Amino acid sequence: MRMFRNDYSEGAAPEVLQALIDTNEEQCPGYTEGDIHCERARALIREAVGLPDAAVEFCAGGTSVNLIAIAGMLRDWEGVIATPLAHIATHETGAVAAAGRTILLTDDTDGFVSPDAAERVYGRQMAGGRHMTKPALIYIADTTEIGGVWSHERFFALADWADAHDIPIYVDGARLASALEARDADLALEDIAKRAAAFTLGGTKDGLLFGEALVFTDERLKEAFPYVQKERGGLMAKGRLLGVQFERAFTPDEDGDLPWLRYARQANRSAERLFEGLSALGFEPFGGHDSNQLFFYVDEKEEEAFRGACGAETISVLPDGRRIVRFVTSWATKMEDADELSAFASTLRSRG
Repeated sequence: MRMFRNDYSEGAAPEVLQALIDTNEEQCPGYTEGDIHCERARALIREAVGLPDAAVEFCAGGTSVNLIAIAGMLRDWEGVIATPLAHIATHETGAVAAAGRTILLTDDTDGFVSPDAAERVYGRQMAGGRHMTKPALIYIADTTEIGGVWSHERFFALADWADAHDIPIYVDGARLASALEARDADLALEDIAKRAAAFTLGGTKDGLLFGEALVFTDERLKEAFPYVQKERGGLMAKGRLLGVQFERAFTPDEDGDLPWLRYARQANRSAERLFEGLSALGFEPFGGHDSNQLFFYVDEKEEEAFRGACGAETISVLPDGRRIVRFVTSWATKMEDADELSAFASTLRSRG
């Protein structure tokens, strides 16, 4: 059975891998500086997001780009507002803290930063004056850590709050393509580009071997990025490997479609197929189910069976003994893969 552990266990989508093969013997300048592929990728990304003057840089992975962006946008005494579920607060080994930046957690419980919760953090911190870390950035992820997709209304409400407080927004877009291709998505890439000071376009989890593109207009980050990237060990000598992949992923198909979005669309469709199959069997969903991450409540025996069969990860163990497990689809997941897992799940339920 195909694994559903994550969306980066596979290699690259065929055309991305072919582009790497085709350019393998080229000699290019290093560090993403001046090679034709990185420059072409930057131009294609600027066109896709509708920001002709934006800075576009490349990093190898999500933790690296989050650390570099947040450290570059904040000063030592400033902090970033985020939810308790934020990736930077749970799965990045204190990278932001190690850079001397503080994460200021809201009391949101659904993975979305709300204006009201942000206001509570802001008021608390500002009331302490010089004795407290100053809120100076908002971190959100789209999709959220539990599969939620930001709507236009929710995102613009937060952006309005942020503008009123002169605080920029940073969007972790490790799975942004999946969010943009969600079934009822109404938040466009251009909308994010208009309201966020910086955001990433995830490649590692969307058809590339590795790589994240960072798009930003924030002036402080423009000055800091080259130095922070080098200081924090995030600068690749063979930077053109990033450029080649993003160049191919953002080169439109004959019908004008972006491969980067096409990969996510396939992941979402197979996830929807799996959601329908598991729901029909009586498995109860948890969190969002519009993207390529699915979460379901299971018992201990089912948890063990799913983990052994498809690598599903356990996200939480509840006081009543139930487990929440995660299934993730990718650009390479086919409908028959989803059906196979549903058939396996059916045997679990038939056993009682």
